[in-house]
Amino acid sequence: MSSTKSWPLWEVFIRSKKGLNHKHVGSLHASDADMAIENARDVYTRRQEGISIWVVESINLTASDPKIKDSMFEPAADKIYRHPTFYNLPDELKHM
Repeated sequence: MSSTKSWPLWEVFIRSKKGLNHKHVGSLHASDADMAIENARDVYTRRQEGISIWVVESINLTASDPKIKDSMFEPAADKIYRHPTFYNLPDELKHM
């Protein structure tokens, strides 16, 4: 049996029963993706709060640099159409 020190780190994302998106809930070590999903189920959904689990090996994630957040997100500030807060939505629309 291999040592857990050599197992890769996996990031875990869970979709809740009432949610429309997956949220990062934590990390764990596992030997492969199947084991990561099983361990994530055991660790992060003990109270049956999830309906879907995603696991991603941590080395496959790329993040923006927090030091350049101003220049990274500034161009979106002048595009108000990307934030549809001024549209009238029908009452039948439940998830917006």
